[in-house]
Amino acid sequence: MMAPGVARGLYSALLYLLSPLIWWRVWREHALTNKRAERLGLIADAGDGAPTIWLHAASVGEVLAARPLIEALAERHADHRLVVTTMTATGAERVRALFPAERYALTHYFLPLDFPGAARRFIARLRPHLAIIVETELWPNLLAACERQQVPVVVANARLSDKAFQGYRKLVPLLRGALGAVSWLAAKSAADLERFTALGLPEARGEVVGSIKFDLPINAELRNDGERLHTHWGSRFVWVAGSTHEGEDEQVLAAHARLRRTHPQALLVLVPRHPQRFATVAELCEARGERLARRSQDETVEAETSILLGDTMGELMRFYAAADAAFVGGSLVPIGGHNLLEPAALGVPVLTGPHLANFQDIAETLREAQALCEVDSAEALGEALAALADDPDQRRRLGAAGEAVVAANRGALEKTLQGIAARLPARSNA
Repeated sequence: MMAPGVARGLYSALLYLLSPLIWWRVWREHALTNKRAERLGLIADAGDGAPTIWLHAASVGEVLAARPLIEALAERHADHRLVVTTMTATGAERVRALFPAERYALTHYFLPLDFPGAARRFIARLRPHLAIIVETELWPNLLAACERQQVPVVVANARLSDKAFQGYRKLVPLLRGALGAVSWLAAKSAADLERFTALGLPEARGEVVGSIKFDLPINAELRNDGERLHTHWGSRFVWVAGSTHEGEDEQVLAAHARLRRTHPQALLVLVPRHPQRFATVAELCEARGERLARRSQDETVEAETSILLGDTMGELMRFYAAADAAFVGGSLVPIGGHNLLEPAALGVPVLTGPHLANFQDIAETLREAQALCEVDSAEALGEALAALADDPDQRRRLGAAGEAVVAANRGALEKTLQGIAARLPARSNA
């Protein structure tokens, strides 16, 4: 088998060959608050200040999943400088929105591209005492730079779907070297840990701790916001379609039309996953003759309004809290699904399509508790919604079952924090 060093050298050569395409993509994926030079590891030198904990969350989903972890790190390790990196501009926006400067002493950078020089430069300037990677962002040169500088690496909430595993199996020499730089991997499930081990993670460095997604921050203020929204919208049946994708919005709108045949006052709150699609989805709704209100424009939801387009960032949980039922997107198209636990934690009945590769373990847990309504088409979704609209008792039962699942599985966050604390170098502990 090819040596990890040779595999990484070939991988780096390929990156250089593809660099014009890579840089073109990065040029588009930009935020005005950050310099593009960060993509080459050109960040401010950390100097000799407070020891640094660095956490990487690729995009919006990972940032939301890591939110309780970031909040806990800021509280428990206040004597450390906390740096969060993202790969995408939307992820950067979520970091700024969730962790405002007036409340959190947190620095955000874009992750450098995985060129050897950029990775070495980033680690040399950041000087992290500990690196935390959320879920599966294992960049070989970046991890090699951490290993060279003796930076412990923790992979938190580690997950690897079977589909992704089958692809990574073709890159075992490269992945074996990357995983060899990992100090501790906190896996969501035994199946995830088994896959990482098969790719080269040393067995002694992995542990099943569960998913920190169960440790969602749900408070009375969020629930009250949801109740106020629903009261404002009236006594109608309200359902949310959250994190929808291209090819899925059409199915959601068809399901809503089916629902409105028997419940003409029903209101759909439609929240596309990607903000660049907001305008397109608005046009799609209007082309179907729907009475549309856009959240971004503060348009009032009237009695005649059939759809509220959630074309803002950071309000999905508030919409879920206001819902009588919630469909979680990325599941009627082959995306792999999104976080089923967000509505479940609020006691809202959860509906999903069949494509759940990214959340198989969570789906199975909800399924076993009879807390998940699964459909395979727009017509089936519409029929399931109509049935729930007719049966408040069933809505309460499904909602209570989902909320109980979340409550019973909390605790991964604390285990993860203990593992992180154990791997902080002694010289940087409080």
